[in-house]
Amino acid sequence: MLDETVQTPIAQIEKLRVEFQTKDGPVVGVEDVSFEINPGETVCVVGESGSGKSVSSLSLMRLIEYGGGDIASGRLLFARKDNDPMDLADADQDLMRTIRGNEIGMIFQEPMTALNPVFTVGRQLTEGLRLHRGMSRGQATERALELLRQVRIPEPERRLKQYPHELSGGMRQRVVIAMALACEPRLLIADEPTTALDVTIQAEILALMDRLKRETGTAVMFITHDMAVVAQMADRVVVMFRGNKVEEGPVEEIFENPQHAYTKALLAAVPKLGEMTGKANPEPMKLMGHDLDSVAPIKGTNEPLLKVENLVTRFPVKGGFFRRTVANVHAVEDVSFTINKGQTLSLVGESGCGKSSAGRSILRLVEPQSGHIMLGDKDIMALNPSDLREARRDMQMIFQDPFASLNPQMQLADQVAEPIHNFGTLKGSAVQERVSMLFDRVELPRSFMRRYPHELSGGQRQRVAIARALALNPKLIIADEAVSALDVSVQAQVLNLMMELQAEMDLSFLFISHDMAVVERVSHHVGVMYLGRIVEMGPRARVFENPHHPYTQALMKAVPIADPRQRKGEKDLNFKPIPSPIHPVDYVPEPSRYDEVEPGHLVLKGDWGGYSRSDAIEEVEARLREGMDAPEGLEGRRLYD
Repeated sequence: MLDETVQTPIAQIEKLRVEFQTKDGPVVGVEDVSFEINPGETVCVVGESGSGKSVSSLSLMRLIEYGGGDIASGRLLFARKDNDPMDLADADQDLMRTIRGNEIGMIFQEPMTALNPVFTVGRQLTEGLRLHRGMSRGQATERALELLRQVRIPEPERRLKQYPHELSGGMRQRVVIAMALACEPRLLIADEPTTALDVTIQAEILALMDRLKRETGTAVMFITHDMAVVAQMADRVVVMFRGNKVEEGPVEEIFENPQHAYTKALLAAVPKLGEMTGKANPEPMKLMGHDLDSVAPIKGTNEPLLKVENLVTRFPVKGGFFRRTVANVHAVEDVSFTINKGQTLSLVGESGCGKSSAGRSILRLVEPQSGHIMLGDKDIMALNPSDLREARRDMQMIFQDPFASLNPQMQLADQVAEPIHNFGTLKGSAVQERVSMLFDRVELPRSFMRRYPHELSGGQRQRVAIARALALNPKLIIADEAVSALDVSVQAQVLNLMMELQAEMDLSFLFISHDMAVVERVSHHVGVMYLGRIVEMGPRARVFENPHHPYTQALMKAVPIADPRQRKGEKDLNFKPIPSPIHPVDYVPEPSRYDEVEPGHLVLKGDWGGYSRSDAIEEVEARLREGMDAPEGLEGRRLYD
């Protein structure tokens, strides 16, 4: 901890009050909040959606005015380089433009809205460097490439020429982080910067921000709802609840001796890796009136519902004047698994490993190249369009972003009733009764039925998506990152709800996630995916307690632990470059072969083809550049020491 007596805080928020004007009069976003951030210090601001944490950061950037807010009272002191602290609340917007991006950097939560869709990534990354640092185009491009390598984006030269929509969500978030770090600001405000990232990328981004803080003395205001990230990053913690600061203190104090009831409940709601084995046993708590008792996975049956065999899904890469297929992205490569009735199989892995593509392939939302998909006695791959539509009554999907999957112009009751009308399963007043029952089931008030999606919080929207998925009484639900963007307390409620529904209705889930603690809580079986293949699969307890594949071990090691005394340093993270999943059209991959290390516990076979690790990386990269096959035994594996 830095000696605060000899340091001037970089930022001080004093008695901040922010109001929003609405038709019904002023609404208070932040009531009375005060805290400070010192050089080289990370202050984590935690709380649920609507607690005022983002409003505080937007006020400090003076962006709150653009969102309809008004700084009613309070001071926002910021120490500029070689200057006395100035009150940003009184600064004009011209001065703020020179401070934003140069002296105060901000990482926004939603990368697609933070990036301009009509400019390339390269132009957006270099704009701030040329404006604030006076760099030439060449210098700015060099710095942009260096930043993309720092945030571990593969093929950075190619990415500079791409547009935001061509990148995955995780990659877009890393571009936003690179933009915020570009000018090495004195204060970095990070608003939920790792919510959409995989556990491995998250671990590396946190380590990167920690190193930057140590090397440059940058102060970090880190806004998050993930208590494990707080334990990893924070020097001090500010807990916010309904627009007020309810507790503040050093990170060890907050975790080991929380004083406020809300802080205690927030810590109790965190799913902890190992809690299903009894290694971690949080006390049952209530948060906001909701019971968050730990729910053990439902027993289920041994009767297979879904059988997937040798599933292959590839996406063509077009090139040349005639836009011919010059290569294929091997998204899902020789994947096989079975889900029993009333049980949950979780697919985990990093962004781009093929887990979402596997889920969509099963529903044939994307068409697989080959493989067998049996749902009960139906061969999904052999169905014509009308039969496939009928089969989808039994298999539904919950998408990652509920706002994007709901129609903004339809009332929620109509959206939940839409599948019932489409398939004609109920008529007349029975439809209304069914919709009302579903709203009760997902614990939403019936008054919400006449609302629109924008009038709900993220967690409430996700409950509507679950209600809609349940409307047709499906046998299988594919949940694609269904809780990744939710607050920890809302996440606990949604997970408990899904498990209760599974017990009552004998539902089977294919649960796609990158959150290992959540996966451990809900799963019966776990499959770990990497570069389109399942590298390890087995019963939950065996995979978590006895991981065999080096990639699974690395994933487990990267999971942040909600204990500030068990922090991970960069030396603990041993991730190597990821080989490209793009191969020439004539490339023939080897089939997946497995060793059974324990009953039902399978680990992918594969050697290094006689290469050392560094030789292997160079050989793979060189061959992929030349459009040749990778050496036998190297494709589809992460390259480890």
